Amino acid sequence: MGHAVGRALVSCGDTIVYVDRDQTIEALRWLKETQGQEYDYLVDVTALEYRDSELPIEVVYELFSLSRKVPLRVKVELPKDRDLVVDSAVPIWAAANWLEREVYDMFGITFRGHPDLRRILMWETYAEGYPLRKDFPLRGRFSRAEQVRQALNANPEAHYSIEELSIAEAYHELPPDVRDRLAKGERGVIPDPGSNSRG
Repeated sequence: MGHAVGRALVSCGDTIVYVDRDQTIEALRWLKETQGQEYDYLVDVTALEYRDSELPIEVVYELFSLSRKVPLRVKVELPKDRDLVVDSAVPIWAAANWLEREVYDMFGITFRGHPDLRRILMWETYAEGYPLRKDFPLRGRFSRAEQVRQALNANPEAHYSIEELSIAEAYHELPPDVRDRLAKGERGVIPDPGSNSRG
């Protein structure tokens, strides 16, 4: 895979390999399936952006070979003046699904070929941008009142299954005193009705 590797280095004991964006999937598949490599465990997918605006954003794959007990960090550089797009690793590791969604949500990086690329931490109509980008204001782009208005106008039923909604509806089956305590924000332990404790 020498043609796909831009450079390799060891930093603080970690082996880091930079691969070409257009050959990311080919390189990751080679690392997983080639005898002697066998990086069969995808530990994490994340990204980082440096304060220097001229440096590219990096997509980072943390790999581990379970048989050889060896870690490897693979990085793909995405220049900011081009589309932030890289191929999805989901066809190689199913575990990449939610990890890539988080990177998409927080950094705005698109994973081409992802089976369900949508926000995972912020709500679907979140319009402030990507919270882990360096240009994102610490308090957000909108006022607190506007953030609250958007959150209250969101339709949670559109994002949850019937099973999840039925759990939420069970709130109304709680005893009135427990609902009252929850409404006040109390987080104490709810006593067991069969308990004989007096305290």
